[in-house]
Amino acid sequence: MGTDDRAAGRPRSREADVAILDAALDLFIERGAEATSVEQVARRAGVTRATVYRRYPDKIRLLVATIEAAYAEPLPTPEIDDVEHMLTGWVTVLSDPRQRRLLRRLYGAIEDYPELVHAYQRLFGQQRAQVRRSVLERARDRGQFPADTVPDVVLNLIIGAGWQHLAIHADSCTAAEAEKFLRAVLHQLGYRPDGHHHQPFEPPVKQ
Repeated sequence: MGTDDRAAGRPRSREADVAILDAALDLFIERGAEATSVEQVARRAGVTRATVYRRYPDKIRLLVATIEAAYAEPLPTPEIDDVEHMLTGWVTVLSDPRQRRLLRRLYGAIEDYPELVHAYQRLFGQQRAQVRRSVLERARDRGQFPADTVPDVVLNLIIGAGWQHLAIHADSCTAAEAEKFLRAVLHQLGYRPDGHHHQPFEPPVKQ
């Protein structure tokens, strides 16, 4: 440990890549962007600072790469079947202490490290938001939401509720507790899983 990866040969290079990004993610979650340094990352990863700097010229680029690695997905566009499937994904995040801390660190970096938030939004934002809007549109058309529901507004309110949960609820929150919270929010927004409470949306008939 602690030796430069050039001395250990090519196989060590890939190990160093993984170790550096894992260490940077751990430190970012534990301490935040401001309190994380390249020296700390190198020490935890078991490599020299030179090994880190050859890959990432500064801390910002290292942390951006860390966020990109943390949120990289096999499929660029996620497949979400319906509102229940979407709800399951949110519950998974809100009941995972590590994910909760990571998201709060990202939110806290908005002012001083906007590059990190931009990296998160680039990987996790636009395409996922469009898929979620489509899910909400289909749910509205099936009568699971009121006919006058605006998907963008509903999506913003649910996301806002999620951030509120991250801020005021303990990280020991269980999946059942997170689901209860989100279902209450969805209920207030007019969501009815059985679709019996609202007439399905039908486009106007041309005369």
